[in-house]
Amino acid sequence: MFQSNDAGAGAPPVSPDYAPRFEDIIHSIKGSLAGLQNTVKTLHKLRYAEPNDWSKPQFDAQSGKWVIVLIKRSQLS
Repeated sequence: MFQSNDAGAGAPPVSPDYAPRFEDIIHSIKGSLAGLQNTVKTLHKLRYAEPNDWSKPQFDAQSGKWVIVLIKRSQLS
């Protein structure tokens, strides 16, 4: 999906001091409790996230919807 424009560039050399870099990716979902539960179950079936990895639902009075959050750590290449 996202690809580098470095045509023909090889992988950088690996040094003993190499430490992988990570980034926290934050997923937030708003909707009804039933919709949130269905989405969490679907993502679990796809082996993306465990149901207990999500935050507890919080009600957002401004939008009138429930919100859940998942933070996944992704290794940057």
